[in-house]
Order: sequence, then C-alpha cells, then structure tokens
Amino acid sequence: MTKRLPHNLGMDLIRATEGAALKAGRWMGLGDPERADQVATTAFRATLDSIDINGTIIISEEKPGHDTAMSYGNKAGSGKGPIVDVVGDPVDGCLQLAMGHPGALSVVAVAPSGSMWAPPPAIYMSKIVVDQQVSGSLVPECMDAPAAWTLALVGRAKDKSVNDLTVFILDRPRHADLIAEIRATGARVVLRPDGDVAGALMACMTDSSVDILMGVGGVLEGLIIACAVKSLGGAMLGRLAPQDKDERSAVEEAGYDPSRILTCDDLVASEDVYFAATGITTGPMLTGISYHGERASSNSLILRGVTRTKRSIVAEHLIDGL
Repeated sequence: MTKRLPHNLGMDLIRATEGAALKAGRWMGLGDPERADQVATTAFRATLDSIDINGTIIISEEKPGHDTAMSYGNKAGSGKGPIVDVVGDPVDGCLQLAMGHPGALSVVAVAPSGSMWAPPPAIYMSKIVVDQQVSGSLVPECMDAPAAWTLALVGRAKDKSVNDLTVFILDRPRHADLIAEIRATGARVVLRPDGDVAGALMACMTDSSVDILMGVGGVLEGLIIACAVKSLGGAMLGRLAPQDKDERSAVEEAGYDPSRILTCDDLVASEDVYFAATGITTGPMLTGISYHGERASSNSLILRGVTRTKRSIVAEHLIDGL
C-alpha cells in the first residue's frame, strides 16, 4: 500500500504562503509588481525549504534560461520526508497587487512524485473549470464548442438560465473574441487582469457567485488549479495553448501534443494532493493581509484531496522586521 503524504503537510505549506503574503502585502498599490514578486518569492522559498519534503519544482513561469528560485527542476524542501512534485506561485495576481485590486493570492500545491503532468517548455494553457454540480456534465467537446453551447450545458446542470450564469475570464487581448461571444449569450462576465487561480477557486466552490472559468492562462497555474479542483470535487479541462511560434516549436520538439485535451486526472493522477493559499489583497474567497503595528492578520485556505477537507484559517502574526 502506498504511504499517504503526512496529514499535517497542509499546515506546513500554509506557513510558506503566509510568509510570502505578509511580505507581498507591503507592496499593495505601489505599482511595482516585479519587486513585490521578488520579496514574496524570497520569503516563500525560505519557509518552503524548512518543510520536511524532498520536493522538485516541476514547472515554472520562466522561459528556459531564466533561472529563479522557483525555476523548473529546482529542489524544494529540506530534502527529508516524502518525495513530491511541487508547484507554487508566491504571488498569483501580481498586477492586481500592484494596483491595489482584490484577489491576489500566494499559492502552492504538492502531490506524490511523478503524479503531476508537467510540460516544461509550455507556458500557456486553455482551461475550463466548473464545480461539483457540473462536474458530471463537462465533456471534452466543450474545449472546441461555441461558448453558448458550453454555457447552456452549465445552465442545465445548475438549473439556471444562461443569463443567470457568471463567467470568470482574464482581461487580456487574446480573449477579446471569447468575451464578446460570452456577452452575446447574456451571461455575466467577471474580468481580472491576472490571477486565474483565484478565478478557478471561485468557479469550483459551490457557494460562489462564479459558475465557470474559461480562457487561456499559465500552465503553472493550471497545475495548481488542478490540485484544488481535485480536492473540491469539481471538474477541469485543459489544453496547451502556445502563444507564439517559438513556444509551439518548443512544445512540439519536446514531444507534447498541443491538440490533446486533458482532464483533471490527466493533469494530476493522484488523489493525495494538497493545495494551500493565503490572501494578499482581499477578494471574494479570502481576506487580504492587514497590518496593525507590530502584528498582522492573514486568512488562508487548505485543501486536501484524499479527504476532501477544506479548512479556512485566520492567523495573527508578530511581524517585527517585516
């Protein structure tokens, strides 16, 4: 019998996202997303490397040749403990943080080694995410179907009319046609400049006002999202979406098929997953960091796939020196 990941691992992972969020929160609204990401990454890695896991970062946002603390292939953890795949983003929603907008998070997910699908040359992925109520209805045909067809399917599963649905999508030029198509159906649209992990969480939780996430975002975020979706019992479809000739060539040369439609089980084969997130700026799912003299408060979420446990944690921190 395969040994399960430690049942308290989620609490350890939260320490990494809390540390990143506490540092990043100081940069809210200051207009410097790169610096905010740098300080968050330093704090994130310092805590992550104190956790007793033997982890490997299996994919990153950087293009080949741009080595950072979160680059593909880097080790993570103390080197002791279970061997795991690690995917993390110290700041999911850097632009939102820099502008002082809601919904920026620090996130991380782990799974047993070899259980996450990871195409290192790929950067972008098309995604559809829905909650447990719709999970049995989401089919691969949705990836190529008109938005109206997919939204009608979601509406039937939720016993809603299409104009009562809310769709989360990143506000990027590549989505101009998709946004117009969704609006033409009468469905409502939530647009954010970045941060599709937060959007996926909203789409996957049954008590949220968002019914579905659609569109192209990062592959890194796609794998993090897949761990959350597994833990919440939702459903997800994904497909690589190279945004230029260089990315497409790199993907194809590495042996990956950009036309392949992936399910959540393809993205993460194991149920033994952990997802952890801490709010940086206040959003629909988590309250952001607030500072009170020498103390600060945080709001975090831990999801465990094996037990489908969802824990919300409010913590107070001594921040001397932060």
